[in-house]
Amino acid sequence: MKKAARITSKGQITVPHEIRRALGVRPGDKLLFERDRVGVRVWPVRAKSPFEKYRGIGSPGIASGKKAVVRWVRKLRGR
Repeated sequence: MKKAARITSKGQITVPHEIRRALGVRPGDKLLFERDRVGVRVWPVRAKSPFEKYRGIGSPGIASGKKAVVRWVRKLRGR
């Protein structure tokens, strides 16, 4: 997919709708521009994991967090 955008005198651009949709970004989201040997890549910056809302699903009775899981495993093993 190729789309063009114009840079304003302030260095701002409008990201085309198709690109915003492909990146999964919305107004207020941030983009990361990364330069490598091939060119420049654009990545959406995620504040938290998109899978965060699924954390703990399928494990009722176990609190979230590493300590809680370790405690649960030790209890399960009889330690």
